[in-house]
Amino acid sequence: MAYVHVLPEYGLVVDPMIGVVTTVGVSYTPVLEQVAELEKITEDLVGMLSGEGSFLSSFPNREGVLKIAGGVTAFWYGMAIGLLIAGVVVLGLL
Repeated sequence: MAYVHVLPEYGLVVDPMIGVVTTVGVSYTPVLEQVAELEKITEDLVGMLSGEGSFLSSFPNREGVLKIAGGVTAFWYGMAIGLLIAGVVVLGLL
């Protein structure tokens, strides 16, 4: 099998049949496995933006829980800001 040397001082070659830059005699399987795991995590994070679906580290049957949690959080932030504004208005009237 023929390789094309890209950077001979670092041992980097290109396999022309596959088109992948690699090193001679070194396997990138552990790196590719970590990249696949990171892809799962990023898809999970992007899925959290919609608030639907099941997530990697959640318990079963917890679909849609982020919508409920977001609603409760928005409620309490609204209450806090509303009470702050009401307090400022009341103190301004005194």
